Amino acid sequence: MELFRYKEPIALMSKAKYFGLLSLIVVLASWTIIFTKGFNYGIDFAGGTLIQVKYDKKAPLKEIRAKLSTVKKYENASVTNFGSDKEIVIRTKSSSGNVGKDVGKEIATLLKGTGNLVIRRVDMVGPKIGGELREKGIKATLFAIIGILIYLTFRFEWRFALASVIALVHDVSIAMGAIALFQVPFNLDILAAILTILGYSLNDTIIVFDRIREGIVKMKSNFNLGEIIDDSVTRTLSRTTLTSLTTFFVVFVLYLFGGEILKGFSFTLLVGVVVGTYSSIFIASPILMWLGFDVKGYKEALAEKKKREMEKEKLRNQFEQGVV
Repeated sequence: MELFRYKEPIALMSKAKYFGLLSLIVVLASWTIIFTKGFNYGIDFAGGTLIQVKYDKKAPLKEIRAKLSTVKKYENASVTNFGSDKEIVIRTKSSSGNVGKDVGKEIATLLKGTGNLVIRRVDMVGPKIGGELREKGIKATLFAIIGILIYLTFRFEWRFALASVIALVHDVSIAMGAIALFQVPFNLDILAAILTILGYSLNDTIIVFDRIREGIVKMKSNFNLGEIIDDSVTRTLSRTTLTSLTTFFVVFVLYLFGGEILKGFSFTLLVGVVVGTYSSIFIASPILMWLGFDVKGYKEALAEKKKREMEKEKLRNQFEQGVV
């Protein structure tokens, strides 16, 4: 199925510097937001206690806050609705070290008289464990990017690998900037969404790079990288658009109807799908040109590699037939 039919390649690379400037501005703005506003770390990374409570009618938030303020360890607790006005989440920095073992029972007793309630969930993470999870999350992201760099260097060429990693850093930076801007609680599910963005964006970029490599092999005399990229990107435009739209609509439905607990995860993926699709076309490909990629040299290297493989195959066949 093709959404776009074309007779001539779309001259995208002639506007590459404008896309690059736009991306640079957005990335710098994202990091400015991250450093000024910071992340709203959830209990997974900051430590603390989360209690989810459900009422059979609208939860009386003012009365609940008043009840909690009578106990010192809950006086600074955050009380917010969770998905509906009948359900609330109580967040406090108190962890298992200074809160009784049965926190749910303690909260139920404390809120007695505010209505019929059920304790749905109690999560507790100590500050030390939260710090360890945050450190391991950063390491997981860095190791993923390093692994991608090594993989693409072997599969393509180091400039392809570097272009892909720059595009991935671009995508993650903007996604994290959006998380900081809207103060989405940064928990393990958000980290999972960021790692998913890395995989999604990389998949799109590799498909475009495969087409560029095919274009390099097919070109016999024209070694203009910009024209090869324009042709390759244009040929993948229908596939990229269909895949991205399908993924976007699925994640959007998840955002609308997946419940409050999936809001942060789906929001991060929505940003990632849009930015990842954009970067695979308008960021990763132009970077190849800016890195001084040598089309003629790469074509000769591919030809030499193919020649060596054919020679090895010939020697193998001779050995099997007893000639050597």
